[in-house]
Amino acid sequence: MSPSAISTRGAVARTLTVLLAVTIGLGACATDDTGEPTEDGPVELSVFWWGAERRAELTQQALDVYAARNPGITFRVTWQGYSGYYDKLATQAAAGNTPDLFQIDDNYLTEYAERDVVLDLTPYVDSGELDLSGFPNSLVQYGQVGGRTLAVAAAANTPAMVYDKTLLAELGVAEPTIGMTYPELIDWASQITALTDGEVAGTMDPSADYKALWLWLRTSDLELYQGRQLGFGVDDLEAWFELWQQARDANATPSVELIKAANSGDVTQQLVATGDAATSFMWSNQLAELQKHTTADLGVVSYPGDPQGQWARASMYWAGFRGTRHQQEVVDLIDFLVNDPQAGRILGTERGLSSNLEVRETVQATLADKKMQASVAFEQQMSDLFGPAPVPPPPGHTTVRTLLVTAAESVQGGAATPRQAAEEFVAQANAVLANG
Repeated sequence: MSPSAISTRGAVARTLTVLLAVTIGLGACATDDTGEPTEDGPVELSVFWWGAERRAELTQQALDVYAARNPGITFRVTWQGYSGYYDKLATQAAAGNTPDLFQIDDNYLTEYAERDVVLDLTPYVDSGELDLSGFPNSLVQYGQVGGRTLAVAAAANTPAMVYDKTLLAELGVAEPTIGMTYPELIDWASQITALTDGEVAGTMDPSADYKALWLWLRTSDLELYQGRQLGFGVDDLEAWFELWQQARDANATPSVELIKAANSGDVTQQLVATGDAATSFMWSNQLAELQKHTTADLGVVSYPGDPQGQWARASMYWAGFRGTRHQQEVVDLIDFLVNDPQAGRILGTERGLSSNLEVRETVQATLADKKMQASVAFEQQMSDLFGPAPVPPPPGHTTVRTLLVTAAESVQGGAATPRQAAEEFVAQANAVLANG
């Protein structure tokens, strides 16, 4: 990213911060000194999320159940696709129309927390009014910023390596296992490439995948971030790029063109679905979607490395607006959406796996899709192996992800050495984070 682009982003952020501060100040006038609502009578809560029509239908059904149980509470809902969602949310905040309850993800949670947009839920968690006792501990942690609970996981997932069970059975190759190391994966993948005469590569090259890098770093007690800077250095990233250079040299990975197509993140371009590689590096809840694009039977396992490097991640969160007139109602609604068995059955796995483990079991019993059942079973298995969650990413995370793809592709294509790409990435990423 150029210095001018970084400067522009910083200017926009500062402008939005000022506007949000004014907006929040106005919103807070609707509460007394304790933060409790000053209004009596009917309550209308505004709710905003991204997603497709199916998510909208299911969410509305759950809200209807809540409204039936709580006469006097109604909802004003808005939803849209992910593209432009955060632009609209920022505009709403600046105009004084921030929704009482909104969906957010880990790309933006810290940013909105630092701008005091989100409601501090810590007192309600401490009192038990917002019950997170049924969540995996790392999933609770991943909604905390600065030691405060500022959002609650609407659903959960974790990084997962999806693999072609059919191909492995045909080749007589053992399936990958939890705890497999990256060198073991590369040897395993090279064998598959050789057995298929190069028609199918053993593994996708995930060097551009921030999830894979993050988990690899955690096996060395490092993190992707340390406050408002990277949690690793040039030498560490060079070693990561060199690992995958060695994998390409060993014919464990496919062509650069195929790797780049999969780097887009498009499910339809993932190499385990197109048949170009025996594995793809995805999220656990994407198994069922990937299965729709191939006749091969797909399986799921953790990313290579110590499984304690992984954690229960919020696929997305519910967050309340700090200036809402109806804090108590917002908190109660969040508690309903994540803990109520009927709400869980209605919402199913549309946002991911239920955050509450008991609700997840209830939902699992209703699933007809065998791959969704497999996703739930995998996440349940991993729940006992997860390590502690890191702090959610700082502002600038989305740009850092893009920079990593650019750096990795420069190495994949031979335009830069691992060292050159690592040096450029670290300098650019730290500049973005400092101005985030």
